[in-house]
Amino acid sequence: MIVTQSSFFPPQKVLGVVIRKNDSKGFPDKKNVGSERHTFSFIIKDSPNDSINVSCWGSQDYIRVLSDSFSIGDRVLIENPLVVTKDIEKEERYSPWTPSLYRLMVSEFHSTVRSCTESEEDAKLPLLLHLPMKNPQDYYCLRDIVANGQALDGKVINILAGVRSIGEPKFFTTADRRTGQRCEVKLFDETTTSFPLVCWDNESIKFAQTWVPGETVLFIADVRINFDNFRNCMTATIISKTIVTINPDIKEANLIFNYMREFIESGGLDEFEDQMEEQVNLESIVDTYTVDQLKVRAQQDTGKSGPIYGVTYAFITALNLDSSVTKLIRTRCARCRFEINEKAGTCINETCIDSGNPVQAIMRFDLLVDLTDHTGTLQSCNLSGNSAEEMLNYTVDNFLNLTEDQKTSLKWQFLLERCKIFVKVTRFSCIIIVVHITGSPLKYHLLPQIVSHDTVRLGLDCSARRLDLALETF
Repeated sequence: MIVTQSSFFPPQKVLGVVIRKNDSKGFPDKKNVGSERHTFSFIIKDSPNDSINVSCWGSQDYIRVLSDSFSIGDRVLIENPLVVTKDIEKEERYSPWTPSLYRLMVSEFHSTVRSCTESEEDAKLPLLLHLPMKNPQDYYCLRDIVANGQALDGKVINILAGVRSIGEPKFFTTADRRTGQRCEVKLFDETTTSFPLVCWDNESIKFAQTWVPGETVLFIADVRINFDNFRNCMTATIISKTIVTINPDIKEANLIFNYMREFIESGGLDEFEDQMEEQVNLESIVDTYTVDQLKVRAQQDTGKSGPIYGVTYAFITALNLDSSVTKLIRTRCARCRFEINEKAGTCINETCIDSGNPVQAIMRFDLLVDLTDHTGTLQSCNLSGNSAEEMLNYTVDNFLNLTEDQKTSLKWQFLLERCKIFVKVTRFSCIIIVVHITGSPLKYHLLPQIVSHDTVRLGLDCSARRLDLALETF
């Protein structure tokens, strides 16, 4: 066991699962002026209660290759490490807490670290990834963090929450020409619909890309809380002391997981709202796709690589503006975003603090749009919220005052128009961000053939051959 290791009886081999890993970095070598020593650290665990910090030292090439050879969640075998008594006050100021009184040192010429083969690894080690390093009862729910506000600014705490969305890593260069990256994860639980978790180091960002929105619950030990003056909200930041446990094996995590499933099934996880919170810069969306290419990319998506942002030039061939209002507009609880019982005016979410009571409701467009180009049709794309209002030039309230004939007339202002469309595509959906109508004569090729304005589908079915021919000309 790791806990029994000491400098008096140095181990020949230590086998464990990696639960935390920091980025490598270099320092001037005092013994060899002009050269650098490089290092990185990680933590391994070999039993529910035993873990230890490991520091690796060596040349730049050695550290780079060693660091790239394994990741968080891998099982590693360490041979001939040096056991050093831990300076508790100094190390735990910057390093994650471990119960061991010692730490292991790996040197380039005397020690080895390698990933285990199946025959070498302990079958129980993967289970340790789901056991929190800190007391699983000692954590803040997201509502308490928001409620405490700036009183928690700069504090290091524990959080238990689910993953709502994972942003793409964003690269930047500092004034002194150092490069870095940043990734923001949105958390949520039964008390708060969205809370930002920021990752700055490469290892945390790589680890975050393996989480699955709506399916992964996190116990985040020793995360720093700050008040973001720019966004006027509280945020959490992963620091060198932080250890993230995925899908922790505790009752409270199971409750959050069940809540996430109910939240998603009820439509509460509104992807468009997440996209708006990210404030997508349209100028950064430069990749152009055909409809068929978007379909292929969506099918290849595993849910771990994040959404695909792109531009497609297509015709709007279905727009359900003259459907029943209940199919066009969603009414939700202003607090938890669950749908409400419209007759009773109450939230259907049993975990909402306003459950069973009259609630403040918000109404949002939730339209379905078909996009067609010469390669095919992308059906049931979601156009909602502000994007729908901007395209239609109507608010929800103004739209509800339109007659059926006016709604049909409004629909035909967009049907069969060629558009430049910014989209966000995942394996589950296509979200329309912005629509710019570029105009086309396609409508006038087909209009004489369309016998009913009740649905564009009937007209397109009657003129499918002519539609294909017209599309090929654009």
